[in-house]
Amino acid sequence: MSGTTLQGALLIDKPAGPTSHDVVAFVRRALRVDRAGHTGTLDPLATGLLVVLVGTATRLAQFLAADEKQYIADVRLGIATPTYDAASLSAVGSPLSDIRYPTPAEIEAVLERFRGSFLQTPPPFSAKKVASVPAYEKARKNQPVELKPVAVTVRELERLGTAESRTHTSDTGHGGLLRLRVAASAGFYVRSLAHNIGQALGCGAHLEALRRTGVGRFRVEDALTLDRVESEGTARLTSANDLLGHMPATTLTEDSARRVFHGNPIRDPSSGADQVRLLDPAGALLAVAERRPGGLLQPVVVLR
Repeated sequence: MSGTTLQGALLIDKPAGPTSHDVVAFVRRALRVDRAGHTGTLDPLATGLLVVLVGTATRLAQFLAADEKQYIADVRLGIATPTYDAASLSAVGSPLSDIRYPTPAEIEAVLERFRGSFLQTPPPFSAKKVASVPAYEKARKNQPVELKPVAVTVRELERLGTAESRTHTSDTGHGGLLRLRVAASAGFYVRSLAHNIGQALGCGAHLEALRRTGVGRFRVEDALTLDRVESEGTARLTSANDLLGHMPATTLTEDSARRVFHGNPIRDPSSGADQVRLLDPAGALLAVAERRPGGLLQPVVVLR
């Protein structure tokens, strides 16, 4: 298959270190495609599932960006950092020696505050825009960063354990390690969660490690490591049609497929979902349409 015809999504198990942009660029080179993108950023220190869209499937990102994300997060109690994670540990002094670390019951009481829907303020070291400038640019210059809270939803927040011993090579030795399973809406910052937990407990905390285990219906167990992308990537692409499997589908006739290909609406008297996959007569995804008054389906994205 020619690289220019590749289309779909590749599930990548991102290692710690590279940015999400670095991973996308690597996939683009390895598969020799002109276009690639992802459906949700992972911080450089984070590992786990990154959904990389390839070819014309990059135009489907808007329908996947709202997918729920799932994580395993290691929160180090006892010390807060400017970035809310371990990236800025070197800029922080040792914690006070007289800190009293919380009991399991106190931890559970605090975690309950962060279940369900609430307003969350993004970290100052984030890509959120403040007067059209990324917040991290102001934060790096020690300028005040005023970010507006955003509505988020945490469907699952489970405590997997705490540990006083050093369980990671990056262990600072400060306090206990709180391991959490998190399932949250798009736009949720696990770094902010870690920081806010530390504030609520009164001992400070930061995100020591993060692994994304799921994005929507996709799981990290099905992902490729970077060293396997060139040899296995083409065969492991998820089709554009399967990417949007959560949407209802309509198979088109040859005539209606031609209309859709040119961006014209088609008639569909059914009163179904607001967004519909439009499949060509062979069953491949041709377009995504939105329902309009008068029984019309208007293509909003056409894969050409």
